[in-house]
Amino acid sequence: MSVEPYGADEESAAVLRTVGRVIKMCRERAGLTQAALGAQIGYSEEQVSSVERGRRAPMEEFLDAADRVLEAHGLISALKGDVEKARFPKKVRDLAKLEAEAVEICAYDNSVVNGLLQTEEYQRAVFRSRRPAFTEEQVDQLVEARLARQEIVQRAGTAFNFVHDEAALRRPVGGKMVLRRQLERLLEVGQMRNVEIQVLPLDSEDNGGLDGPFHLLRLRDGATVGHSDIQLVSRLTSDRRELQILELRYGIIRAQALRPRTSLSYIEKLLEET
Repeated sequence: MSVEPYGADEESAAVLRTVGRVIKMCRERAGLTQAALGAQIGYSEEQVSSVERGRRAPMEEFLDAADRVLEAHGLISALKGDVEKARFPKKVRDLAKLEAEAVEICAYDNSVVNGLLQTEEYQRAVFRSRRPAFTEEQVDQLVEARLARQEIVQRAGTAFNFVHDEAALRRPVGGKMVLRRQLERLLEVGQMRNVEIQVLPLDSEDNGGLDGPFHLLRLRDGATVGHSDIQLVSRLTSDRRELQILELRYGIIRAQALRPRTSLSYIEKLLEET
């Protein structure tokens, strides 16, 4: 039985299998073994084998090098666009597509720092804490997908509001130094004109977000989409009744949290204590 890449949907898996077959056909036509091809393009035999079996999404450098060595005349390099789309799980692709269409993104998080704001080392610590454990290859795939999504924060046309429960900012994911650099990252991003970061202190008696983290994405066409990612479920919703509840909750949470400027000062205090 074949093993699909972590999080791959059937559409992505089919694309990667097709890419692998094309590379294998070109390699065999050139009379090279997997080990020989790997040696010429700077990859191990196992890596070449994983790509040919559709278990690994090849990097652009792999495709370009294979195209050159196998004299495929652009056939393999032309697969880069298909591989890029198939690299990430469908739920990540769907969310990234909605984020790209959003004029405003609002998020509440109470366990860890929001994924759009996480440093790479913080991300790796989060994914490595998962049980049952991910392999290092799976961690690499997840980090790559999350880093790609973070590019949206740099787009001036989208407004962001992040509310974090103080517990998420105190939890030393990856150790104190990782947490320190993460808090420094929050202070840096919090200076951006299109980003507001708020903190809901632990000593607050009221917390409208006790049911867990969620996002609200307001799109260019006026529609709003809700997103929640809890345990084994990643869910998008456009149901009006559910959105009404989520928008009500988010408004309450923002009102309960510290103002953005006060929140940055609060994060500076947490950094000094870390």
